[in-house]
Amino acid sequence: MNDFLDQLRAVAGRRHVLTGDTETRRFRQGYRYGGGDALAVVQPGTLVEMWRVLQACHRAGTVVILQAANTGLTGGSTPVADGYDRPVVVINTLRLRRLDLLKGGVQVVSQPGVTLDQLEKALRPVGREPHSVIGSSCIGASVTGGVCNNSGGSLIRRGPAFTQFALFARIDAAGELKLVNNLGIDLGDTPEEILGRLDEGRVADSDIAPSPHLQASDHEYCHHVRDISASTPARFNADPRRLYEASGSAGKIAVFALRLDTFAADDNTQVFYIGSNDPAELETIRRDILGSFENLPIAGEYMHRSAFDASKRHGKDLFLFIQAFGTDKVPLAFALKSRFDGICEKLRLGGAVSDRILQFLSDLWPNHLPQRLNRFRDAYEHHLLLKMGDGGIDEARAYLESRFPSQHGGYFECTEKEGQAAFLNRFAVGGAIVRYRAVNPKTVEDIVALDIALPRSTLDWFEKLPPEITEKIDFTMYCGHFFCHVLHQEYLVKKGEDCEAVKDAILSLLKARGAEYPAEHNVGHLYEAADSLRDFYRELDPTNSFNPGIGKTSLNLDWKEAGYFR
Repeated sequence: MNDFLDQLRAVAGRRHVLTGDTETRRFRQGYRYGGGDALAVVQPGTLVEMWRVLQACHRAGTVVILQAANTGLTGGSTPVADGYDRPVVVINTLRLRRLDLLKGGVQVVSQPGVTLDQLEKALRPVGREPHSVIGSSCIGASVTGGVCNNSGGSLIRRGPAFTQFALFARIDAAGELKLVNNLGIDLGDTPEEILGRLDEGRVADSDIAPSPHLQASDHEYCHHVRDISASTPARFNADPRRLYEASGSAGKIAVFALRLDTFAADDNTQVFYIGSNDPAELETIRRDILGSFENLPIAGEYMHRSAFDASKRHGKDLFLFIQAFGTDKVPLAFALKSRFDGICEKLRLGGAVSDRILQFLSDLWPNHLPQRLNRFRDAYEHHLLLKMGDGGIDEARAYLESRFPSQHGGYFECTEKEGQAAFLNRFAVGGAIVRYRAVNPKTVEDIVALDIALPRSTLDWFEKLPPEITEKIDFTMYCGHFFCHVLHQEYLVKKGEDCEAVKDAILSLLKARGAEYPAEHNVGHLYEAADSLRDFYRELDPTNSFNPGIGKTSLNLDWKEAGYFR
């Protein structure tokens, strides 16, 4: 394999082909789950380099795992621990950061390393916004990763990340590596000509071909989510209506560029903070707003008191870091943290050293959340962060004034500072659960993280687990995108308990309630892919060369021995 590695170095440069355990650790280990070995991690600097790296991998017969920010929660962008029948190469795309605005910013062409934070900043001067503004952007997630994993949806009017315009490479059933230009933009004929033009930014509005039947976002979602009588969820990963080439592909093709819609930013926004001790009261609010409001909310985020507490304590350093330095510095911070932990592991100082240090320092820091948020935490078990824009502000204000105070709940209008803190506290909770596990190794076996979508018609939405399950759990966290009934339910299983058994027991209860899972984090290596998703993966990647094993499918070439690995 030395000749192969030399080929990669000749394409990407020696410093961008990583092979040592410590320097590759952050690319091989999942943000929350999973990780394995890789022959090399390659970081191409242009799309042409990425194509040549793919060609070299194809000739050498390696597994290819495409990865951007590696912020996924189900291990879907890192290798598994064992079971491959070929060497693994991880292609990390974070150096591919070119972004071109089309039609004055109404659409963009995004290379695979562009982050949501970068896109948001590029669009702000033209009064536009990307699909997601806060949430995944807190941890530096990429635009392409969101599309490939059906991610997002915290912004109610925009739905899951989706486009039918993509430029990608795939290996066809004959074993040939092909570049497919379905961007709807005339860029030339040969792969290197097409990719070279994108590298140089030679993309003009006049090159765009009319495509009246294709979409660069989910235009229907704003109507779809309003159907509160539907017995199916608003969105979930295996929904065939939103599986299309790059969209939902989960790394089964190599995406070079996407063409995406952007969205007009609201001139005025207002966050309303709602608390209640009765989950039915929040469901009534959800149904009233979706069913009768003229203006859909911008966002409606749910937090249980347990999520509030976890984020307030174990997500404090992430909260303060983002407040001080912005989301664009988070990937660098994670990279330095991973490298530090890798050195500590090499020195046999134990795992999660950085987490223990950061948590110690966080506990010394004074309270960082506004007092009204803390008072609502003490008073109410269930919290709803409702963000309205423009005409929807007065509509929501009048509605909430007519409902509250009630027997079980209340609300207040946030100041700008309170609103920003409320949403940042909500979106720091994912990292907080990882931290909780890291600093409690004596009481926690592992995280069972479920990402579920309840039917739109569900009334009794808040989970009540039976005692035979709760006695096996150290800590439970609930949060989610409330208006589409997508909930993130995380269980820190007690030391010594069987995490798989706990997960299977909870999933069987969810299945009986009509839930679909996963909803937006994709199957990764945690969930078994539904038949529709497995068929989609095999159609995209008939030789099983890209990200094999995803959705507990075969790890082997040509899908041989396609049993599930455990």
